[in-house]
Amino acid sequence: MATVAADSVLFETLLRLGDDSLILGQRLGDWCGHAPSVEVDLSLANMGLDLIGQATHFLNAAGEGEGKGRDGDALAFHRDVLDFRNCWLVEQPNGDFAQTMARQFLFSTWQEMLFGHLTGSSEPRIAEVAAKAVKEVRYHAELAAEWVIRLGDGTEESRRRMADGLDWNWRFIPELFEMDEIAAEAVRSGIGADVTLFREDYDRRVRSVLAEATLEPPADQRPILGGRRGHHSEHLGHILAVMQFLPRTYPDATW
Repeated sequence: MATVAADSVLFETLLRLGDDSLILGQRLGDWCGHAPSVEVDLSLANMGLDLIGQATHFLNAAGEGEGKGRDGDALAFHRDVLDFRNCWLVEQPNGDFAQTMARQFLFSTWQEMLFGHLTGSSEPRIAEVAAKAVKEVRYHAELAAEWVIRLGDGTEESRRRMADGLDWNWRFIPELFEMDEIAAEAVRSGIGADVTLFREDYDRRVRSVLAEATLEPPADQRPILGGRRGHHSEHLGHILAVMQFLPRTYPDATW
């Protein structure tokens, strides 16, 4: 198998990291003014802002490395859906509050472990952002886990909703641990993390939280893959239609 060019591997790695955070941050922003309480509204907004901050750093670095004059804003607002490299999990609909928390729990638990490994990246920009972001994401994972437990071990209605939310998002977990050619080359070059190394830890943590929530893990489903290569659900197109409306409508506007 031919080796992927180093600059391409770095660019793609930064896009994957940035797009994950960007799209989930946008999703969480949809809850602003609609959450179950003011406290939860603020929590979701703050998590969204954390993720957008991470995305800004990763995408700015991607643009600099690409050398084509694109910054983080250009990459966020002027790429088409097929050019995005986020995983399927983060683009899934919010659904109800339980589904949102299920998605957040499954993703943030993984992202915390990923960033922990990326603090040792040979690429300084990745290591620096990961070192700061892992603290933010640890809070995201803990807050989401608390809600999984609270709703799972709550009323009959809240339990059903959390079980349904987990069932919806469960099929997207395998993609988080996929090691394609880009990911493998990123590991060989020292800039990326081998996600297979923490799969067992991830499964243990998820199952521990579900046990405390008195919930059974959903049955394994056919995995949904392709987000890292630009193959997405229809949901991402709807997200981008809203997120990119102003920059595409008024391309010369400045903030």
